[in-house]
Amino acid sequence: MTASSTRRTTVARSRTAAFGAIAVAGALILTGCGDQTDKGSDSGSSSSSAPLASKLPDSIRKAGVIKVGSDIAYPPVEYMEGGKAVGVDPDVADALGKQLGVKFDFQNGKFAQLIVGLQSKRFDMVMSAMNDTKDRQNGIDSDTGKKVGNGVDFVDYFTAGTSILVQKGNPKGIKTLDDLCGKVVALQQGTTSEGIAKAQSTKCTKDGKKAITLQTFDTDPEALLRLKQGASVADLNDFPVAAYNAKTSGGGKDFEVVGDQIEAGPYGIAVTKENTQLRDALQAALDAIVKNGEYGKILAKWNVTQGGVTESKINGGS
Repeated sequence: MTASSTRRTTVARSRTAAFGAIAVAGALILTGCGDQTDKGSDSGSSSSSAPLASKLPDSIRKAGVIKVGSDIAYPPVEYMEGGKAVGVDPDVADALGKQLGVKFDFQNGKFAQLIVGLQSKRFDMVMSAMNDTKDRQNGIDSDTGKKVGNGVDFVDYFTAGTSILVQKGNPKGIKTLDDLCGKVVALQQGTTSEGIAKAQSTKCTKDGKKAITLQTFDTDPEALLRLKQGASVADLNDFPVAAYNAKTSGGGKDFEVVGDQIEAGPYGIAVTKENTQLRDALQAALDAIVKNGEYGKILAKWNVTQGGVTESKINGGS
């Protein structure tokens, strides 16, 4: 994804090898819709016997809590249900918490502001289907190419790509990004999907076609509503999210996924550059849950095993 502001490449979800065939391989059975309030949810549990607790910074270990910035409106990766954050990310965080002996407190915020919140120390980390990209690592605004911050480090824990979601039956005949030229596309602001759409719009004009008209929103559900209403021809978002909405919205009658996944790459847990001890502790905990099988069980629960990793990497995105 290497434009953006990725749910999600500016300082914000372009929230991808791929989640594989989850749209076909299995039903994503849990539904829900997030909000943009500051409600949060605890994940994990403190334990003096946690095997990797000593790897954490003393301040976090003593507090017993890791504050997590997340846009909790992106099912099945993370969303609110019964006042609690649920989904792939909260479940992975819970498993990490057992290794580290701390709780992961998910705090809801707008995706485009999560890295800002991280760097201002509102959060200890960001876990929000956020793609690990070089621009984010280096604090570069993907639109302008200018440095806007210190950048962040990523602990990579999953892979996925961007997909095109259209109305059921594909009434506008959208098959590829080229088919979006001259048309209206709705999507979430600050995501890799936005970067992909802007890059495609530039390509459209270079090819002598009309530019894409972009409608951007704070949350993906807002973009999905525009698509459902026929006010746009497509929404771009991460494949697992696109597949989930195709499966669940309107009982499967609202949307469908078309074309191949675009620019597959890793999701990463973001931490500040100076917080190397937390970064390394998270990597060690992730490798531990991959090895002990908890990670695989979580992915199987959410039918996203195709996106699993066999080991964690630091800053593996391109």
